[in-house]
Amino acid sequence: MDEKLSLNYRTALPDALRVLLEDYPRTGWTQDAGYNGLIQFWLERHMMFRDLLARLNSLCEHRLGKEIAPEIFASNLAQYGSLLVSELHGHHTIEDHHYFPVLVSKDHRLAQGFELLDSDHHLLDAHLQGFVDQAKTVLSQRAEHTNPIAAFHETVERLSDKLDRHLIDEEELVVPVLLKYGALGL
Repeated sequence: MDEKLSLNYRTALPDALRVLLEDYPRTGWTQDAGYNGLIQFWLERHMMFRDLLARLNSLCEHRLGKEIAPEIFASNLAQYGSLLVSELHGHHTIEDHHYFPVLVSKDHRLAQGFELLDSDHHLLDAHLQGFVDQAKTVLSQRAEHTNPIAAFHETVERLSDKLDRHLIDEEELVVPVLLKYGALGL
């Protein structure tokens, strides 16, 4: 794969992978006759991931500002962090092993796009492992120490940026395919 297409560098999908997006722009998705429960569910899952990262970001900011107690920070970090990691791993596993192969079969022009998304999942796994490792460090530190929290906060922001880029690109590939060809086989 071209390194420029890596999640570390890309700022959008290449034009060649946006062919269906031209016919099915984001602004019209919910009004399209093909919009269904699967698409709505998929987009809601993506919003949940974004929401969890926003909560973790806010949680770090409040702890760094000493606006919340260490035990509340730790409890919320454990809850939101474990939910994010477990749900994201499950989501990516289902996509890689079931959804993406079916979606590629619906429009082979987008095969490179689904390979790109699969590659993103592996890169995101590395970011998630760093997130987990730093969360463990933060949770094992004494409450007065803010440096591990500041470093973790930066990790949350990096993960949020990478995941958002991935989710946008995934939505812009998957939803138009589903709108055009339907959800048969999924």
